[in-house]
Amino acid sequence: MKNRELFEKARALMPGGVSSPVRAFKAVGGEPVVVASARGSRIWDAEGREYIDFLMSWGPLILGHAHPQVVRAVQEQAQKGLSYGLTNLHEITLAQMVVSAMPAVEMVRFVSSGTEATMSAIRLARGYTGRKYVVKFEGCYHGHGDSLLVSAGSGVATLGIPGTPGVPEEVAKLTLVVPYNDVGALKEVFERYGEDIACVIVEPVAGNMGVVLPKPGFLEAIREITRAYGALVICDEVITNFRLSKGGAQELLGRDPDLTCMGKILGGGMPLGAYGGRREIMEKVAPEGPVYQAGTLSGNPLSVVAGIATLEELFRLNPYQELQRLTQKLTAGIGEVLSRKGIPHRINQIGSMFTVFFTDREVYDYETAKTSDRELFGRFFRSLLREGVLIPPAQFEAWFLSTAHTEEDIDTALERVDRAVSSL
Repeated sequence: MKNRELFEKARALMPGGVSSPVRAFKAVGGEPVVVASARGSRIWDAEGREYIDFLMSWGPLILGHAHPQVVRAVQEQAQKGLSYGLTNLHEITLAQMVVSAMPAVEMVRFVSSGTEATMSAIRLARGYTGRKYVVKFEGCYHGHGDSLLVSAGSGVATLGIPGTPGVPEEVAKLTLVVPYNDVGALKEVFERYGEDIACVIVEPVAGNMGVVLPKPGFLEAIREITRAYGALVICDEVITNFRLSKGGAQELLGRDPDLTCMGKILGGGMPLGAYGGRREIMEKVAPEGPVYQAGTLSGNPLSVVAGIATLEELFRLNPYQELQRLTQKLTAGIGEVLSRKGIPHRINQIGSMFTVFFTDREVYDYETAKTSDRELFGRFFRSLLREGVLIPPAQFEAWFLSTAHTEEDIDTALERVDRAVSSL
């Protein structure tokens, strides 16, 4: 069947034909791709068309699709059972790997998604401090929990959903929103509400208003201000854990949060999230402490072994320098093509993740990210798709590279980018 026919069938069965909103291509006006298979750096749709993939399942697949070591681990575990509802051997192994790699994590609790991780970390911060307010930054997306769908980026921004339908006003009021990279605004919020603020949650490198890097001193200021007022810092590394370095963004940027949220790469392509931090805080989680959080499939053995296999390979390869080199080659090539065409643009990049913004302004927060020409992005996306290059179908997302991407992949992709831009 054709992609269009399959997608119409999906729309009759699932809202929008998808299980997550941005997959519908609604913001870019293209025909959705229905995937049949993937391997390495390539993905094939239901019609047999091949694409060089820079979506990489929105970030988890740092080793590429169907990495043999990861597939083998899942196959072997499947023969031993899909779920136990009890602590399994592999959870202990993965917990040891996380604690040894992430500088600020002394204990960890596994959950099934990044959203669960951020929701649970906020509950823990409130339980630990006895306070109610949460500070987040405009345009940062921390999952779809009620308290966090306030001025969120990612699909909420892409689809232009007004406000927070379905979230009671009383809940939304407990979230205080500050512009990213704005230390002055953060100080003002703490001067007004400081004694009642439980935590600040922040993406150390924002990935859901597009890639936006922290300005020098921004993350340090968050740490200093929260310490002065007795609030906690929650570092949302769902995207950046094991993506930017072995120890995530906090190792790369030298930060020391109280709690860290993880996901995506942690599960190697399987559903897995986690939150962790200082022992004295984590010991407040049930059954050790009074802050309740539970999940039937938390620490699922299939997900955990996929995570172990992924981290073992990452730690063996230590591919971060090479990934950065290939990413810089790709971004430089894209920039050269766009400049030759006379198209205003900014490319924000760190490690193996980046975003192309169609604007002549520096992008350092949500307001500047929104200056990007989204209509032009939609045409760019559709032209790339026709040329066999898959990128996120949303302006406010990151492109990702993997160890499966080769020099030849980058050269081929740049040739296709050149043709796609020429047709704009």
